[in-house]
Amino acid sequence: MFALLLLPFLFALLPARQDPPALGEKPTVIVLSFRWLKDKQAPENVVEPPPGPQPEMISANKNFERQRRANTSPGERDPNQDSLDGRSAALDKAVQESREVPPIDGFSYQVRFQNLGPIQTQTIYWEYQFKETANPENSSSRRFMCVAKIKPQKDKDLQVFSTLGPSNVINVKNLARGSGQQFDEAVVIDRIEYADGSVWQRTDWNFDEVKLTAKPRSDRSRVCRSF
Repeated sequence: MFALLLLPFLFALLPARQDPPALGEKPTVIVLSFRWLKDKQAPENVVEPPPGPQPEMISANKNFERQRRANTSPGERDPNQDSLDGRSAALDKAVQESREVPPIDGFSYQVRFQNLGPIQTQTIYWEYQFKETANPENSSSRRFMCVAKIKPQKDKDLQVFSTLGPSNVINVKNLARGSGQQFDEAVVIDRIEYADGSVWQRTDWNFDEVKLTAKPRSDRSRVCRSF
């Protein structure tokens, strides 16, 4: 009986569950700083939007591929390629060629987030927005989805490397080296997914339009993806 009387007092001492902000309220994650700059990185670091739909396989394509296989002689392949030495040489060549791939030109988008809320974040959808200072009608944005496990009251730096620059209509050669007076810039958070399964999202942002391209791909090692 004493234990039953004690239960209400114990529950009163437990901290109330703090939920993330509701739809339309301010997010618990804020942007502390952001910038972009021209950069050179290895090709495997490039984050690009998903490719468009594959071209339809019409009957002409099928006939062409069928005729190509029929006209290929069984003896065209060098039998030495299937030997142990041949396979080893091909592997060594592939490794050597991979080491010789030079870095490519691109752009790094960097942002620092801070989680002011009581729940750890899991994923953040965000976009780097640009509006040309000399021509405000020329605007663009680069949108990213990042795995961002940010504990309460902690910061996290994210960097995304892309071949896509701040603007689609300004020649890359004419772009400044990095953030400056050429654009009015902003980073906007579109959606936050929390570790407990809850979600915050901007009221004027439609997740249904991007969820197909934002699905995780086979390369789970990537922290960020473009969509």
